[in-house]
Amino acid sequence: MLRKLLFTAALLASSVATAAPASKFLHEAIQGDNSESRLGQLIAARGSGAAVRSFGRTLTRDHGMARVQASALARRMGLPVPTSMMPEARAEYSKLGRLHGRAFDREVRRYMIHDHREDIAKFEAQARNGDRRTAALARQQLPTLRKHLGIAEALPT
Repeated sequence: MLRKLLFTAALLASSVATAAPASKFLHEAIQGDNSESRLGQLIAARGSGAAVRSFGRTLTRDHGMARVQASALARRMGLPVPTSMMPEARAEYSKLGRLHGRAFDREVRRYMIHDHREDIAKFEAQARNGDRRTAALARQQLPTLRKHLGIAEALPT
């Protein structure tokens, strides 16, 4: 009986998403915006389809604006503002640099669906459980992340 209760408690604990501390969340959010802006520029320039190129411009514009908001909050909180990309995004940038045509477009679609699903989960957790300031930022940016996921899912395969 005790083993069953411990197992159930462990299962519940692992399924509850917890928010990241404010400094970690902001650091990663800004790095994510840096990443999406850079990737967006590459996608806008190299996409073989008009929808992919348009998505690249959307990423660049929207994540540029999100970066401004998150950076302002980080400065108000006395936190540094990163200028680097996320490591996974740097690897994806290199991968995309070697692809052309439909292979490029398919990889953009695959990566952006995966990336935005992860981001949405993190931002939802922060919106629910984060510090007041970062929770508000997460709630403000969630609609844009969901819009990007929808666009990525609608891209041709």
